[in-house]
Amino acid sequence: MKAYTTEEGIVAPLDRANVDTDLIIPKQFLKSIKRTGFGDNLFDELRYLDEGYPGQDNSKRPKNPDFVLNQPRYAGATILVTRKNFGCGSSREHAPWALNEYGFRTVIAPSYADIFFNNSFKNGMLPVILSEAQVDQIIKASSEIEGYQLVVDLKTQEVRLPSGEIFNFEVDPFRKHCLLNGLDDIGLTLQDSEVIREYEARTQQSRPWVFQDLSD
Repeated sequence: MKAYTTEEGIVAPLDRANVDTDLIIPKQFLKSIKRTGFGDNLFDELRYLDEGYPGQDNSKRPKNPDFVLNQPRYAGATILVTRKNFGCGSSREHAPWALNEYGFRTVIAPSYADIFFNNSFKNGMLPVILSEAQVDQIIKASSEIEGYQLVVDLKTQEVRLPSGEIFNFEVDPFRKHCLLNGLDDIGLTLQDSEVIREYEARTQQSRPWVFQDLSD
């Protein structure tokens, strides 16, 4: 997993509360578990004017000109700011996969659904929690100022605004450690690889029958 330290980028405002995972990545695109291939269909129902389906050539689909991600001023945005209860609904891990692949490693909101919140950390994303007033300020500024950027610093737990204002945020120390060091569940396990090898060696000596090939 790629380490997360500091994100500096354009902000895309999604001024909408209770965005569920089916809106983030609709159910018809959940046929793969490869973690890739979902970015093109992020917010599919909002981005396009027709109904999407897997394998479709999205370049030929009619886009919704009013949707924020279709507006040229937000091209290349890497920070998504949105309203409360983001990621509610079904517990699909495809939601953070789609956001991450599209380019959003940071989401800022007043609150999140628990499962989406947990899945984000496990996939190298940082879900920042700020107050509704702070989110209001960022959404307003990013809607009015073209190219509006933020700096999100995980180490110092700061969101730094172009004005010089700083919003501090909380993050669980263990999750912070994992993100800063690029450690997912597999990476955490591999940190103890030597201990695991020693255990397997001892077990092979004390219980050799466990390792016997029973296929013959």
